Amino acid sequence: MFRSFFPHPKWFFLSAVAYSGLAIAVWFGLLETWQPALDWASAYTPEAVEGERPPFLSPEKLWVYVYILGCGVLFPLLWIVHGQNGWYRWSVCGTSLIVVVSYFTVQVSVFVNDWYRNFYDIVQRALSEPGSVEASDYWSQLATVLPVLMVNITVLVVVSFFTKHYLFRWRTAMNNYYMHYWQRLRKVEGAAQRIQEDTQRFARIMESLGEGLVDAIMTLIAFLPLLLSLSVEVKALPFFGEVDGSLMYVAVGSALFGTVLMAVVGIKLPGLEFNNQKVEAAFRKELVYGEDDGELASPQKIGELYEALRKNYFRLFFHYLYFGVFRFGYLQFSNFITLIALGPTIISGAITFGFFQQVSNAFGRVEGSLQFIANAWPQIIDLISIHKRLKSFESHIEGAPVPEQQEWITRL
Repeated sequence: MFRSFFPHPKWFFLSAVAYSGLAIAVWFGLLETWQPALDWASAYTPEAVEGERPPFLSPEKLWVYVYILGCGVLFPLLWIVHGQNGWYRWSVCGTSLIVVVSYFTVQVSVFVNDWYRNFYDIVQRALSEPGSVEASDYWSQLATVLPVLMVNITVLVVVSFFTKHYLFRWRTAMNNYYMHYWQRLRKVEGAAQRIQEDTQRFARIMESLGEGLVDAIMTLIAFLPLLLSLSVEVKALPFFGEVDGSLMYVAVGSALFGTVLMAVVGIKLPGLEFNNQKVEAAFRKELVYGEDDGELASPQKIGELYEALRKNYFRLFFHYLYFGVFRFGYLQFSNFITLIALGPTIISGAITFGFFQQVSNAFGRVEGSLQFIANAWPQIIDLISIHKRLKSFESHIEGAPVPEQQEWITRL
């Protein structure tokens, strides 16, 4: 799955995590201290709330973008030195590009979240004091966000197109790698299904989960400092009273609770999905053989295979039943957490409608990112089952000599 596409996959992913952590530490630990003007988070402190909001391309923002772009370019260059394979342009450079562009789209979300505050304050003023807001103020405020959104839409379309090609190359790498060992693998039950269907599903699920995971991480990096600064104006929480960084703690606590809950109640589902594919493969194989041999696929044999299929599906349905109860119950309740956390502050009238919208959006982005596993758990279960099947499939390759890379790499 990974060796066919990424150079030295274990070290590649470990180095990517370490490199990202180092880049974040250098920015927040060194560059902010040396260059206070580069501190993008300072624009969101309470002292700056009453002043002019920073534009999307302010000098402070531009320095951040240049730094992220530089980090995105440097990482592939390091892998040129330490090793690469024939899929280097897609696996290493492509991964870096997707991460950098994801950071850009998250920064657009930060800008829009910041814009919400001014805009909804204008709306509140217009509704509570008729005639106090000029039409030009209202329309000019809308006009400030439209150019940024238009650029963002273009970027999202282009990166979606690129990501589909990126994952198809990954699938191609897996297909070519497995076909190199076809004589070893052809006798494995369901070999054709592993190469055709599982690689296709693996690529499709990775498209949604991979994009979601990168977006979740980038959102946390961008929104957590913002949520922490906004917490200064939330004086108290229900039941707990005054808590420094209240909104951040509520978002993190809620999401961690949901993640642990989903992991516990859904722990059996990957194994059941794995077994489901095994009985489906046995059932399909008998039917395919029966097309060529009238002695096979007898009603009795098909009945036995289908009975095994039925039992596994019914077990799967039962486990998804209680999993759904916990999952949907938690996700529905989480929609009200912001309203509960802001209850005392709203009742006291200490904030404006614009601030409420800004906090709600920022809180939702942070909580949604932290809830990534809870929201994506059905897909994660499917991916785990596919991973288990492909790992079992690849176990038949163990001991075989590793081919020269050009033997399985097809550049597209």
